[in-house]
Amino acid sequence: MKLVSLQLQPGADLRRVMEAWIAEQQEQAGCVISAVGSLSVAQLRLAGATEEMAIHGDLEILSLSGTLSPDGVHLHIAISGSSGAVIGGHLCVGSLVRTTAELVIGLLPEWQFSRKLDLTTGYPELRISPQDLG
Repeated sequence: MKLVSLQLQPGADLRRVMEAWIAEQQEQAGCVISAVGSLSVAQLRLAGATEEMAIHGDLEILSLSGTLSPDGVHLHIAISGSSGAVIGGHLCVGSLVRTTAELVIGLLPEWQFSRKLDLTTGYPELRISPQDLG
């Protein structure tokens, strides 16, 4: 595994940055190892929901996990506001960094992650295969 750290600046769209970054990598598979920081807007899709919801305020990133591939990312985030209440869900486009987002990403050179529409779930689901290194 190759570890890479990223630091995002205020105003960066957390999901879009991660999508663009993995698309530029030679490796075809990655995962989020660690993430801390803050958001001013969290755009989430909650479990079972079809619509996204926006949460505005001073939000702390408590955790971020997921898989990264050049043809899609699947990211879940947990955040808290000033009351300390925690909410989480699928991280969507439009989640904006407030002060910073410090990420540690693991790149997996021996694997290839891809996404293919699963007719059962209706979502592009993860496909895992060995990377052809030869």
